[in-house]
Amino acid sequence: MISFKTIRARAEKRKGGPKALEKLLPARPDAKALAKLPDDRILAEMTKRVFCAGFAWSVIEQKWPDFEKAFLGFKPAKLAFQPDEFWHALLDDKRIVRNGAKIMSVRENAQFVQSIAGEHGSFGKFLSKWPASDEIGLLNLLTKQGSRLGGNTGQMFLRFVGWDGFVTSRDVVACLRDAGIDIAEEVKSKGDLAKVQAAFNAWAEETKLPYAHLSRICALSVGENIQP
Repeated sequence: MISFKTIRARAEKRKGGPKALEKLLPARPDAKALAKLPDDRILAEMTKRVFCAGFAWSVIEQKWPDFEKAFLGFKPAKLAFQPDEFWHALLDDKRIVRNGAKIMSVRENAQFVQSIAGEHGSFGKFLSKWPASDEIGLLNLLTKQGSRLGGNTGQMFLRFVGWDGFVTSRDVVACLRDAGIDIAEEVKSKGDLAKVQAAFNAWAEETKLPYAHLSRICALSVGENIQP
């Protein structure tokens, strides 16, 4: 596996230099801010990522204020105890995207968020204490205990709530393969995820950078996203 210095240098060259690259990086993850994130915002982001999966993100964003109303502000306690009739009515609610399986995932994830929050104080506090060096363990928990939070959906949820982790996008995977990591073009197996985690752990140790920055720099070092 090559040094991350090589990857960063390539990204800087492609993007117009070190300062230009820095401007393209996400905000540095803030564990304290994540710990204070209310459970309704956690559930809202879970829901948004679930509905965005395989669908035009722009449509979901446009409808999002109505999603907030239809799902009662994503208050887990309110949603977890709504009767079946409430959920059946949502199947005919034109304010939202009427996908039955995804609608029901909100009910299940409300219960999931409540369960974790009951044990740790809040879901945000739980996430803030989970080490970035074990993202695959966290993704496994989201997959098993949550609803429709597997694969890239779980990774995007973590990224959007501000947890420090990598995302196995097409460009990130291309970067990893170019760096000598023996993984498939689509990272799905536990074995490949373990190799990705090991690579980012090594680069984090080398650079002391957040995993979110490592992931973004990796993506910007390959592919067709070259600055003119």
